[in-house]
Amino acid sequence: MDNLNLKPRLVFDYFAEICKIPHGSKNEAQISKFLQDFGKGLGLETIADELGNVLIKKPATAGYENHKTIILQSHMDMVCDKRKDVEHDFMKDPIRLVVDGDWLKADGTTLGADNGIGVAAAMAVLADDTLVHGPVNCLFTIDEETGLTGAQALGKEMLEGDILLNLDSEDEGEIFIGCAGGVCSYADYRFIWERISGDMFYMRADISNLVGGHSGDDINKGRANANKLLNRFLSRIAQKYEFYLCDISGGSMHNVIPREASAVFAVQSADKESVRVDFNIFAAEVRDEYMATEPDMRLVLQSTDPMPRVIDKECTAKLLKSLHAVFNGVFAMSGDVPGLVETSSNLASVRVVDNAVKVVTSQRSSIESARDNVAATVCAAFELGGATTVSKGHYPGWKPNMNSQILKVACEQYTALFGGEAKIKAIHAGLECGLFLEKAPHLDMISFGPTMRGVHSPDERLSIASTERFWQHLVAILANSPAK
Repeated sequence: MDNLNLKPRLVFDYFAEICKIPHGSKNEAQISKFLQDFGKGLGLETIADELGNVLIKKPATAGYENHKTIILQSHMDMVCDKRKDVEHDFMKDPIRLVVDGDWLKADGTTLGADNGIGVAAAMAVLADDTLVHGPVNCLFTIDEETGLTGAQALGKEMLEGDILLNLDSEDEGEIFIGCAGGVCSYADYRFIWERISGDMFYMRADISNLVGGHSGDDINKGRANANKLLNRFLSRIAQKYEFYLCDISGGSMHNVIPREASAVFAVQSADKESVRVDFNIFAAEVRDEYMATEPDMRLVLQSTDPMPRVIDKECTAKLLKSLHAVFNGVFAMSGDVPGLVETSSNLASVRVVDNAVKVVTSQRSSIESARDNVAATVCAAFELGGATTVSKGHYPGWKPNMNSQILKVACEQYTALFGGEAKIKAIHAGLECGLFLEKAPHLDMISFGPTMRGVHSPDERLSIASTERFWQHLVAILANSPAK
C-alpha cells in the first residue's frame, strides 16, 4: 500500500487508497466493490444493497458487548471539479495528492476528502483491533452529492443501531446537531435557432478564477456567482445594442457556487469597440465590488469565429431578464441560531442543450416551508420569463436535539482530550442525517469531522493536524459510548 507518511497513519493510508479509485457521484461501482472486498477481507459481515450502499459490521470488543450499537456513516462519492488548465479524467484517473505544510491537497482537482476522509476513518476503525468499542456498524452510502439518492433508498435494515456518528463535517472542534434540507429547481427555456445576416462581429466573454465553493457552507461568504456576473454584463449590452446570443455556459453541479461562465454573442461590427469599452467598465466595477472575496477574478472579452446560428431574440430577452431577476444568495438568517443561514438559493448552472437553455438551481433551508417558498420564488422568476420549471429531489433537514446522550459524551471526551470545549452548531448544508431520522426516528445523532476548506472546488484541502485530533476524538467516543 502506498502511504503518505502522515498521522494518523492508518487513516491517511486508507485515504490514499481511496484516491486511486474513481468515485465521483453516480460512478461509485468501483469504490463500492472495494469496500465490500475490504470488509470481507477482514472476515466481517458485509452487506451491499442493489444501489451499492455498503454496511460492514464489527463485533464489540470483549467486555463492551452491553454498549449501544454505533453506526459510523460516511458517503463514498465525491464532487468532481478541476481547473480548466488541468488534464484529468475523473472516470479513470487517480487523484494526485500534494502535501503543503499542514494541508493535504490535490493537483488542480477536488480532493475528495469530502467525504473520503470519513470513509478512511471508518475503515481504520474496522481494521484496528487495538481499539475498544461496543458493536460498530460502518455504513457507506452512494450519491450524497447529487441528490442523497443512496440515503433516500436505504432500507431500515441498514440502519440497525442506537447511535449514528456522521463523519461528514468540515470543522474540527465543532459538533453538528442539525442541518438544512434542500431541493433542486430546474428551468427550461425552449427556443428557435435563427440565422442572421449583415455586418456582424462575434465575441466571447469569459469569467473565471472565482473562488466558488460549497453552495451551502460558503453561500454567506460574499463570493461571486459566475452565472450572475456574466448575465449582468450580457443584460447591459443587450439593452444598448443589437444583440444576438449564440451560446451560454456556466457552472457545473447544483451544490457548487459556479466559478466559471462564458457566452458567445454577436453585435453590429460598428458597435464592437463600444462593447469593449462597456466590458472594461463592467470588469472594473465588479473587481472593485469583489476585491475582498475574489482577488484572482479573471474577466476576458475577445473576438471569436462566426457562429452559424443564434438563439431567437424573444427567448434571449426573457432569459437574460429572468436570470437577472432570479434570487441568488442568502435569503434569510436563522432566528434561533445566531450566525446560521436559514434559507438560501444557488444559481448553479446555465447551458445550451439542443433547442433549450437549461438552468439548474438549488435551495436550502432548515425550515421545510421556507425551503419550498424560496424554490417557488425562484421558479416564479423563470416562469415569468417563459420557462417551464420543476422542483424535485426534496430532502429533509435535521432538527437539533440538545438532550442527545451521544452529544454529551462527545463534548466530555473533547474536553478531556484537548482541554477546551467543542462548539455545538448546526450547518447550512445537506447531510444525510435528516433522511436517516425519517427511517429510524430513534437514532441519537451527531456529525463531526476534520477541518477542510474549499470543498467542492479545486481549492479543496484537508488539515493534517486536525485529522489526527478528529481521529483521537472518534476513538475516545467509541471507547466511552453509552451502555444499553
